[in-house]
Amino acid sequence: MKPPVFATLGCRLNAYESEAMKELAAAAGVEGAVVVNTCAVTAEAVRKAKQEIRRLARENPDAPIIVTGCAAQTEPETFAGMAEVTKVIGNHEKMLPETWAQMRVPNLIGETEKVQVDDIMSVKETAGHLIDGFGRHRAYVQVQNGCDHRCTFCIIPYGRGNSRSVPAGVVVEQIKRLRDRGFNEVVLTGVDLTSWGADLPGEPRLGDLVMRILKLVPDLPRLRISSIDSIEADENLMLAIATEPRLMPHLHLSLQAGDDMVLKRMKRRHLRDDAIAFCEEARRLRPGIVFGADIIAGFPTETEEMFQNSLKLVEECGLTFLHVFPYSARKGTPAARMPAVNGTAIKDRARRLREAGDHALGAHLQAQVGRELVILTEGPQAGRTETFTEVHFDTDQPEGTILTATIRGHDGKRLLV
Repeated sequence: MKPPVFATLGCRLNAYESEAMKELAAAAGVEGAVVVNTCAVTAEAVRKAKQEIRRLARENPDAPIIVTGCAAQTEPETFAGMAEVTKVIGNHEKMLPETWAQMRVPNLIGETEKVQVDDIMSVKETAGHLIDGFGRHRAYVQVQNGCDHRCTFCIIPYGRGNSRSVPAGVVVEQIKRLRDRGFNEVVLTGVDLTSWGADLPGEPRLGDLVMRILKLVPDLPRLRISSIDSIEADENLMLAIATEPRLMPHLHLSLQAGDDMVLKRMKRRHLRDDAIAFCEEARRLRPGIVFGADIIAGFPTETEEMFQNSLKLVEECGLTFLHVFPYSARKGTPAARMPAVNGTAIKDRARRLREAGDHALGAHLQAQVGRELVILTEGPQAGRTETFTEVHFDTDQPEGTILTATIRGHDGKRLLV
C-alpha cells in the first residue's frame, strides 16, 4: 500500500489538519494520491498553490491530485479548471471520514463530482480532531476554527466559515491523551483563538480554557498559545499570564498595522494605543514575556507617514518576532477596491519592517547570552526556549526533553549552546 503524499501550504492550523487528514485517509484505505492543502491568505499564496500542484503532478504523473484548504474553498473553480487536478474538496469536507471513503484509488472519482465544496458559512461545529501531534516534542491542539470578523483585507472567513469552538472537556481530554503519549508542550491553535467559547453554553473565554487545562492536566510542563487578537484578551487570560509559569511567556499578536487610520480602514477593532497598552500590561504582569506580531506593509491608502507609525510600533510594543506581509489584494475583499500603494513602495516598506524585525531579534538574542534558560529539544541539535526563541546545540540531544542550558552566543537567528 502506497500512502498518499501530502503537501501543506500556509498556517500551522493547516499543518495540524494535514495530520488529521493523513489519519482519515489511512483509515479509509486511500492509496497513491497526492493531497495539496492550500492557503488563501494572499494572492501570492494562491499562485504558489497552483505552482505546487503542477510540480507534484510532474513528479507523480500517475497519481490523482486532490486539492483542499482555504484556496480550494474560496476558489474551487480555479483549481477544478486545472488539468492536473482530479478532485477539489472544501475545508469542512476534508475533515469528514465519508469524504475519504469515496477516494479509494483506482476508482477515486467514481460517480462523485469533481468539486465537493459546500457553503462553509453553514457549518456550525468544529470537531476536536484527535491526532498524535508533530514529531515527539510538541503537539498542536485545534480548539477553534473560523472567524466572525470581517477585516477588509482578509479572505479567510470565506475559507474557514464563522467561528466555532471545541468544547473545553474535549480539549482537556485530548491534552491528557497527548501528555500520556509523552508530549511536554501543547500549543492551542485556531483561526481567531481569542473568540473561543463565544458559541458555547455560558460563553466561556479563552482564559477560562487555559486555566482549566492547567488545573486538570497538572503534569503538563508547558502550555503555549498561538496567535491572538490582543483586544480580545480576557481577565482570566491576563491572570494566567501573571500567575501560571507553565503558560509560556510568548504571545504572537495579530496587529497588522500601527496607524489608526489604516487600522480603521482594515476594520480592525483596536487602535495603536490599545496595542501598546496591552504589551505594557502583559510585560508588567510577566516580566520577560516576548511578543511576535503580524504587520502588513503597503495597505491601500497607506502614506509614508502612516507607514512610519507601523515601523515605530516595533519598538513601542517591544516586538521581537516579526511576520511581515507585503500587501497583496485578494479579489472579493473590500480592500481590493481601495486605492493601491505603488508596488515598489510596498516592497521597500516590507524590507524596512523586516530590517526592524531583524534588529529587534538581534537585540533579544544578545540579551540572552550568558543566561541559563529552559529549553525543549525539537531535534538532535535544535530546541526552543520558553519564549519560543530558537536554540542550536553543538552536540546531539534527546528529542522532546526539557533541559536547562547556558547560552554561549548567537548567530543572528538562533541562540547557541
